[in-house]
Amino acid sequence: MSSAFKRCDRAVGFLLAGVTVLATLGWEIAQAADVFGAYRGVSSTSAGSQLGPEAICSFEALSNPLQLREAVERTLCNNPKAAQAWAAIKQQAAALGISRAAYLPSLSTTIQRVRQDNSTDVSSHPELSARYKAFVSTESASLSWVLWDFGGREAALKNASELFSAAQANQDAVLQGLFATVAKDYYSAQAAQGGLTATRDIERTSRESFGAASARADNGIAPISDALQAETAYAQATFNRAKAEGDLAIAQGTLVADMRLRSDFTVTLPAVEEGVQPDAEFMLSVSALLDEAIREHPTVLQAKAQVRAAEAKEQQARSEGLPKLSLVGSYARNDQPAGASLGLPQFPATGKDWSVGLRVEIPIFEGFARGYEIQAARAQTELQAAQLAQVEQQVGIDVWNAYQTLRTDTESVTNSGKLLGLANMSYQATLTRYTSGVGTIVDLLNAQSALAAAQRQRVQALTDWRGARLQLAAKLGTLGIGRLDDTDPRRVSPAHE
Repeated sequence: MSSAFKRCDRAVGFLLAGVTVLATLGWEIAQAADVFGAYRGVSSTSAGSQLGPEAICSFEALSNPLQLREAVERTLCNNPKAAQAWAAIKQQAAALGISRAAYLPSLSTTIQRVRQDNSTDVSSHPELSARYKAFVSTESASLSWVLWDFGGREAALKNASELFSAAQANQDAVLQGLFATVAKDYYSAQAAQGGLTATRDIERTSRESFGAASARADNGIAPISDALQAETAYAQATFNRAKAEGDLAIAQGTLVADMRLRSDFTVTLPAVEEGVQPDAEFMLSVSALLDEAIREHPTVLQAKAQVRAAEAKEQQARSEGLPKLSLVGSYARNDQPAGASLGLPQFPATGKDWSVGLRVEIPIFEGFARGYEIQAARAQTELQAAQLAQVEQQVGIDVWNAYQTLRTDTESVTNSGKLLGLANMSYQATLTRYTSGVGTIVDLLNAQSALAAAQRQRVQALTDWRGARLQLAAKLGTLGIGRLDDTDPRRVSPAHE
């Protein structure tokens, strides 16, 4: 029987040693493994749900002309704010895995091998003196498994899960904010490019007017003042064209900076008239939009998740003051030599110790700290609830303002098209009259000025409308790259495809 126990004992020793070695060798693998699937909700890139799970955030040279979609993709993949939101999600995913791991037992092993050199010198009785040298091995293992803790682990898991949901909503909000920003900068650059084209056209027409006035003055048909007024208008047009070139350079620098490119990187954008334009009146009820935003906006979802997380944290604080039941076990083995009595030599020996049972931990007194911790958790819940109300209020205001802006800009696009057509016909008619010797230089310059203003208004109206439709989608929390050319702001999102 004793030999069987010895074989079993050696087997346990070898098992403990093997487990320790495997744990050491597989440490890096264990760190990388997502056993609980905590990272399943984490996107593969910092662009998150905006670009979809297949996004790899790898780009070649900029397209020519640069499309809004590419500008958005480059910004979402390269912006530091997007990277920060992505890292926050991964951090909360790790916390979620930790909270799930609390439901499993914890097992640890220790293996020790030391050189011992013991001596005992009894001066009055040298025969009792002894000395021995030996290598002593010790192996031990301990097990602890919480069986019941009155909801503490459950509350911690809920807290981690809600914080993970809040981090996901925060990433969505950050990405939508970046989306709206780069879209605004893109349209501003496009408007600046359109403005430069318009000022060049105005400079050309001013040069034509100056030529016509100079010819009439040289032939004695018109006074020299006509030529001077036309030359002044031509000089002003040249000044405006130079300023428009500077405005375009600044707008392009801002756009390429969004994509984390050098500010001196030159890009070409499509003409303003080539972009999406309103094809139907936007007739959605503003009340329905407000309800939709309060339900779906990522900042609202984030605030709601934080409220639920705070409630779970309060429950966790309460449960930590209650008893905890655990299954515990331990096993230890050593080959410490033993002696029969003082003065006798040491002999090889094996010592073993094991235990298994239940442990109940009952907090009795913690210096009144527990009550303060519960009160702090309750106050945090109240704070998150107040922040939720503030977020809902702000979202409602933003949606209302964006809705009214879009309605106004939609009407402005239609009016600007009509105004540009009339101004162009008026200028052509006035120029014909003037070159025929019928009209005056004042009429010609006024028509020229009206055409220039109409061109600028047309460019600005289209730019404002395109920005307003995306801004409303952002305020609704439905901004996405799936339908950049959709005229309905509610559908500028992959979720509505």
